[in-house]
Amino acid sequence: MKIVYFASLRRQLGIAEEVVAPPPDIETVRQLLAWLGDRSQTHLQALAGQSRLMVAINQDYAGLESRVAAGDEIAFFPPVTGG
Repeated sequence: MKIVYFASLRRQLGIAEEVVAPPPDIETVRQLLAWLGDRSQTHLQALAGQSRLMVAINQDYAGLESRVAAGDEIAFFPPVTGG
């Protein structure tokens, strides 16, 4: 599974992307975020406030309860504002 981080998440984590192999019981974006947070304090801090994060699975917007699979590309980015 490829995880891509954008904007402030990229800066906080110090990486643009990573390839991970979560355990088979990780089935949703919410579970994936919890698992990523357990991996390091940096991930935990950067991914805090899950309800505000935007996520895309294979370049399609998704929600926290969306299902994830081993071959997916998951992108996380903070809310975008503009005017």
